[in-house]
Amino acid sequence: MAGLSGTTRTRGGSPGSSLPALDGAFLCSPLGGLMVAQAVLGLLVWALVADTTYYLHAAYSWVMFVSIFFWILTVLFLVTYLLQLQLKFYVIPWALVLMIFNIVATVLYVTAFVTCAAVVQPTSWRQWDYNRRAAASFFACLVMITYAVSTFFSFRAWKGLGSNAATSQVSEHA
Repeated sequence: MAGLSGTTRTRGGSPGSSLPALDGAFLCSPLGGLMVAQAVLGLLVWALVADTTYYLHAAYSWVMFVSIFFWILTVLFLVTYLLQLQLKFYVIPWALVLMIFNIVATVLYVTAFVTCAAVVQPTSWRQWDYNRRAAASFFACLVMITYAVSTFFSFRAWKGLGSNAATSQVSEHA
């Protein structure tokens, strides 16, 4: 799958260069595009919730935790794959790590979406809070779907590595 097991490229074309190269092909891959969508939509979720009086409702603290935590991790994974840093740490089974990350993010975003949607009250005395919370619920649903689709693609990438992730990592770099 594009972006998960690319070839080692260096900036400037010199073989001894240690600068990481940007992998533009990763952004065109399904996982890369989904990571960008997750970063943008996740940012919208926590920005919309943060712009309300969320601290008055304990349920929104959970939504804020999930959205900020997974936004930070998604951005870190995106930078890792864009700079091809996963190639420097070839001992780590990146496809498996990404699949587990996407599974956990999907499950926790389901809880955050349900929590966010359940707490939205149309009779709120602050109409702008209602609108922002409703929009945050909508975007939380979209992020949840993108993580679920990413889980599917990362599962396919993980299965494509072979029957044993440890031996496939060794055989690729031996």
